[in-house]
Amino acid sequence: MFHSHSELQTETWAKTLARSLKPGDVVALEGGLGAGKTAICKAICKELGFEGTVNSPSYAIVHEYPHNPPIYHLDLYRLKTPSDLCDIGIELYTFSNGITLIEWPQMAGDFPLNITYNVKIEIISENEREISWFSSH
Repeated sequence: MFHSHSELQTETWAKTLARSLKPGDVVALEGGLGAGKTAICKAICKELGFEGTVNSPSYAIVHEYPHNPPIYHLDLYRLKTPSDLCDIGIELYTFSNGITLIEWPQMAGDFPLNITYNVKIEIISENEREISWFSSH
């Protein structure tokens, strides 16, 4: 568990996680609104060398960032049912040779997402977060 006292500390932690990622990894990020899921995704993409803009894909559901390996950033918050995952071709992302970052993975229900890292962010206060994670490696 990591206790962050600032967005900068959270970003530093995320960059450390990014250095352990390899093609095919799927990172699931759980936490309430404003917990820092997108900030972690931004830091991971930056550490991996992606220089473009990283925004939450809330309305598009999926953003694909051209990189080697490709980075896929999904936000499942707006899904109405887990069966909607088939409509977006979820397996193209979670069983790929890219690195997939999934915000709100709990919206997938029991659908298999091939998750390799689970990250849970708990809001303690405006600037504090407790981040826990585990790997299925």
